[in-house]
Amino acid sequence: MKEAILQHKNYCNSLVAYSRRKTREVHIGDIPLGAHHPIRIQSMTTVDTMDTQGSIEQCIRMIASGCEYIRITAPSIKEAQNLEAIKKGLKARGYSIPLIADIHFTPNAAELAARIVEKVRINPGNYADKKRFEEIEYTDATYEAELERIREKFSPLVHICKEYGTAMRIGTNHGSLSDRILSRYGDTPVGMVESALEFLRICDDLNYHNIVLSMKASNTQVMVQAYRLLVQKMEEEGLEPYPLHLGVTEAGEGEDGRIKSAVGIGTLLEDGLGDTVRVSLTEEPEFEAPVAKLLIDRYGQRQKHAPIADIISFSGHDPFAYQRRKTQEVGNIGGSNVPRVMADIRHWSEVKIKDLKVLAHHYLPAIDKWTMGDLGVDYIYTGQQPVSFMLPNGLKEVQDYSIWREQPDKINKIPLYTFREYLTHKEKHEQVNFISLKADAFLSETLLESVLRENDDIVMMLSTDNRHAMPALRRFFYYLMEKELTNPVLVMRSYSSMTEENMQLYTATDIGGLLIDGFGDGLLLETTLLPTSDKEVQLQWSNSYNKTAFGVLQAARTRMSKTEYISCPSCGRTLFDLQETTAMIRKRTDHLKGIKIGIMGCIVNGPGEMADADYGYVGSGKGKITLYRGKEVVKKGVASALAVDALIDIIKEDDNWLEPNPETMV
Repeated sequence: MKEAILQHKNYCNSLVAYSRRKTREVHIGDIPLGAHHPIRIQSMTTVDTMDTQGSIEQCIRMIASGCEYIRITAPSIKEAQNLEAIKKGLKARGYSIPLIADIHFTPNAAELAARIVEKVRINPGNYADKKRFEEIEYTDATYEAELERIREKFSPLVHICKEYGTAMRIGTNHGSLSDRILSRYGDTPVGMVESALEFLRICDDLNYHNIVLSMKASNTQVMVQAYRLLVQKMEEEGLEPYPLHLGVTEAGEGEDGRIKSAVGIGTLLEDGLGDTVRVSLTEEPEFEAPVAKLLIDRYGQRQKHAPIADIISFSGHDPFAYQRRKTQEVGNIGGSNVPRVMADIRHWSEVKIKDLKVLAHHYLPAIDKWTMGDLGVDYIYTGQQPVSFMLPNGLKEVQDYSIWREQPDKINKIPLYTFREYLTHKEKHEQVNFISLKADAFLSETLLESVLRENDDIVMMLSTDNRHAMPALRRFFYYLMEKELTNPVLVMRSYSSMTEENMQLYTATDIGGLLIDGFGDGLLLETTLLPTSDKEVQLQWSNSYNKTAFGVLQAARTRMSKTEYISCPSCGRTLFDLQETTAMIRKRTDHLKGIKIGIMGCIVNGPGEMADADYGYVGSGKGKITLYRGKEVVKKGVASALAVDALIDIIKEDDNWLEPNPETMV
């Protein structure tokens, strides 16, 4: 038991008290990173690196938006050389922000850039290796020979960085692991970590330590597991505690991109991990820094949170691999069911049939029929204001017990009890009974264990008032696992006096972080604290809460309810307008529930970076697109004007195409 607890504490300082991981200080120009310094914000230009003036102007806009470091792609010698002109141009305008050269495939470009800018980023998957999706058999001797080859190719850059005082990020990407790593470790977090450690060990041998590390992936589960495992492995090997650069690759655009970024980045920030953040959106880069700032600002006073009960014995949870907590099925909650969504509509002054459209339940009066969209909620919580009409099949109403007990229909309506109500009242629903619990208070409730163990009809509605919310809720799940209690749990969170974007980011962090760890059988976002009595505004907020709930489930890979777009944020290598193209593809395909489509601006980012995609749309030349089925090239050199239609034809060939249903479109 003790050994298991220590294993957890290697990847983060504490599971119950907020404490940011103490790292080595890294010098990046005049803005140091790690150690006691604040979490830094950065982004990446999208203008062609050879467009000196355009790059300068974009950098200035990024600085104004909050960027503290700016990354610029340098795919070849000419772009690396032009970094000097961009740097001089910025200095002439009064800006001394540290610049980072982004390198793929070209060590000579990295070696030149390291003499010019404050930091270089190399990808161990393609700095010294090629990726042809080939499986290679290695003996220990031949693998060691490959490591020696990498050392010979990489060491010159390390020596230059030492000489010039240049920092380096060793940035592993899930989608661009080399054939060598894939052949030995597979497409896994372990492979991601080992890919970086091979380069890090060389740096350590050469006494070079001005290093930042990253473990990026589009799959948030893989990303979180890889970062945690990296920290664990560095400590096991006695390596320096290097700072971490956090980011979710190809997160996408709009609310989906923000939610997905927050699920991955926020989960790690809750663990005290992360020293610099880049939110990758398929939008202009100046829109990324404010999102990163909203995520980071939550932790300014986090160490002042209320105490959380310590973990005396270990629950058996593995933080380095996804495994959903085993639960019994209660109604349609828990067991093998997807996590459920409950909508809080207690604040609605009057519930009308047409209002349920904002929760993706649509009544069609002409044919007297209900239809449900992909984001149709499973339950509505009406509290003490029951609906006055018959709900559609598949939608259940939850009422406070004091109201439910007076209702004639005690089958289709479901009660929500306080713990004391459940203990003192004998009248129960035949199948499902919800009990509201505060995670903080009930860990010490001696009756709780016996009640949960003896009653297989209970679904817990779990909430917390602790500002360190995700760990406080997670602590309760550890308790349940330790006691081998298998009752399902719906997680409740309540937010007030904040913008819609804040609500999305906070929900994605607090609940998404639990889902990443396999905790939670559903969620409820409380809306009673909305500062408005305007019915239309209330409906708009309910619609936003509902989309956020499903968005978090999708981003955590626990319930797929819509098309997922794995789209890169664009950079100077991009061969087409990513924002326009993504919007065009989304418009044609956003009804394809559960399909993942990768949209990559250049061959550097595809097909590797879209490792999880079912289909891929990748720029391969000016006006030319290569289309993929998984990692397999299906069509090359397709004219961009015809490429979306060609992509849809491939989806149709696989029998994955559905015609959009206008009746369920909100």
